[in-house]
Amino acid sequence: MALEDAKTQIDLAFTGSGRGLAYENAFGGALSAFRRRYTKDLAGVDLAITGVPFDQAVTNRPGTRLGPRAIREASALQPFDAPYGWGYSPLDELNVVDYGDLAFDYAMVSEFPERLTDHIRGILAAGAGSLVLGGDHYISYPILKAHAEKFGPLSLIHFDAHSDTWQDDDLTRIDHGTMFYKAVKTGVIDPKTSVQIGIRTDNPDTLGVNIIDARTVHERGAAWVASEVKKIVGDRNCYLTFDIDCLDPAFAPGTGTPVWGGLASWQAAAILRDLAGVNLTGGDVVEVSPPYDTTGATAVAGAHVAMEIIALYGWTRRTG
Repeated sequence: MALEDAKTQIDLAFTGSGRGLAYENAFGGALSAFRRRYTKDLAGVDLAITGVPFDQAVTNRPGTRLGPRAIREASALQPFDAPYGWGYSPLDELNVVDYGDLAFDYAMVSEFPERLTDHIRGILAAGAGSLVLGGDHYISYPILKAHAEKFGPLSLIHFDAHSDTWQDDDLTRIDHGTMFYKAVKTGVIDPKTSVQIGIRTDNPDTLGVNIIDARTVHERGAAWVASEVKKIVGDRNCYLTFDIDCLDPAFAPGTGTPVWGGLASWQAAAILRDLAGVNLTGGDVVEVSPPYDTTGATAVAGAHVAMEIIALYGWTRRTG
């Protein structure tokens, strides 16, 4: 297969098999994540990509409900080739599908968390992993609950400008700045084997979670960061969450909570690549807010992060 196959390949979202690279014209055809097949049938599926268009809890600029749509659009640029530097083709080796979006009643916000947890439970029960496109960062907590039910307490690998562990003992509150406080307090994640990367805001109590702040990333380098993360996490089951505002606003302006001094896209790419070997159960990319980035660069970054998560997930399974 080669690029000339674009003259015959079209609408792989409906006609694709779930495996293989895609040579559909990036500017045409039915849209799906990485031109994967849309399906609700998870038999034989390795990884299900699902969107959660939710942004009830944002600090400043709303719009992350449009993130899944924008990331899918940007992802159309990527499935022609295997991701650079990995040495294998995850879209060839894994059966990856687009599972569509979570359905929920936007007027019944209190019902949302359990609907999302149940949505992810269904994916995991079918034997597939989950890659979630968000959505504000609160969504990670209901997702983590489902993963912890299956795998036990998880080690969290968290890329962000904010630690999101501010104190909040009301478990009914839906807040994108306190969900990892809740995750620690409810035993969903193990803080001693969890790590947050790119942090550049204050928090009086990080609950024992390991912190590699943005300045440390800049000064010590991507290879050191990845090595340190792997030491902290070890061979434990882990979940990777990437808030796009981990990147500096120069690289990802389309987010609700931009903070200067963040990671460059090349730093994030290098760290993610060097995490190969962690025992990943799933991941998410959140806080892409396309209304604040007319260039689409933020969604492009989100799509690349999503592809790296796919590659990490596949690497775990191909190496045992």
